[in-house]
Amino acid sequence: MNYRTLGKTGYKTSDISFGAWAIGGTWGEVNDSDSLAALHAAIDAGVNFIDTADVYGDGRSEKLIGQLLKDRSESITVATKAGRRLDPHVAEGFNRKQIEAFIDRSLKNLDVDCLDLLQLHCPPSDVYYQPEVFDMLDEIKRAGKIRHYGVSVEKIEEALKAIEYDGVATVQIIFNAFRQRPTELFFEQAMKRNVGILARVPMASGLLTGKLSASSIFSDDDHRKFNRQGEAFDKGETFSGVDFEVGLKAVEELRALVPEDATMAQFALRWILMHEAISCAIPGAKTEAQAVANAAASDLPDFSDDTMAAVRATYDKYIFAQVHHRW
Repeated sequence: MNYRTLGKTGYKTSDISFGAWAIGGTWGEVNDSDSLAALHAAIDAGVNFIDTADVYGDGRSEKLIGQLLKDRSESITVATKAGRRLDPHVAEGFNRKQIEAFIDRSLKNLDVDCLDLLQLHCPPSDVYYQPEVFDMLDEIKRAGKIRHYGVSVEKIEEALKAIEYDGVATVQIIFNAFRQRPTELFFEQAMKRNVGILARVPMASGLLTGKLSASSIFSDDDHRKFNRQGEAFDKGETFSGVDFEVGLKAVEELRALVPEDATMAQFALRWILMHEAISCAIPGAKTEAQAVANAAASDLPDFSDDTMAAVRATYDKYIFAQVHHRW
């Protein structure tokens, strides 16, 4: 496992970390015992950073991580998110009373005294133009409830606006071989400001694992069934906004680039790590085997320029027109 500095936080984080959305819910059936086993396997493999949110299973994910923290002696950094519990999910809700209440709930779920990293959870775009929101986070930080704060965004424009605030230490953004726009401007600007970048949805909701097919069946509680057109939340969260059938064609073209000693999923993760602006990728895992396989991607050799160019060519051929300027 390799480690990178997470921007202004100074945390040395495993470049393959653990995304805990799937162990909370909306990814089909999940078993808490299996989830805990996956978490432990990740830590055994050198992972030291976990990303979760208060809405993942309505606290289920946070509570499992809280149990992990009790069971392990290693130093583990946990990032969580707040804001998606707002109903309605509007900019006005991002005030101190509401956000601090969410933070207090997360502190209880995780059973910790202070959050390592608190991220605003994909707030409406208007929030990024309200300095008082970020002043509020500074106040909560001074009060000792959070050590650092950042944002999780849907759009490049939101990310660029967020990093204008000095207190924003990290940005979590969808970045994978099917969502390449962040490389054009955002990465450069984030590095200039020493902002850590967490690559979320790193395998395009499973498309880039190479395990899905036209006959794949998703359960009713899996967002890959109920959110393909953005019915429940932003369309870009599901298959990175890519049409499923088109994504399958692109995956087949990418498959020829995968080294013999790697899986398609590991290839997808290692592609992300080829970008120096990235602090870590946060793939999910519901089983021990998935967690171990994800972690192994950290140690794959660098890709050649030809391989990187081939990935880009596939993106331009199949994906660019669908997603590039949308997010």
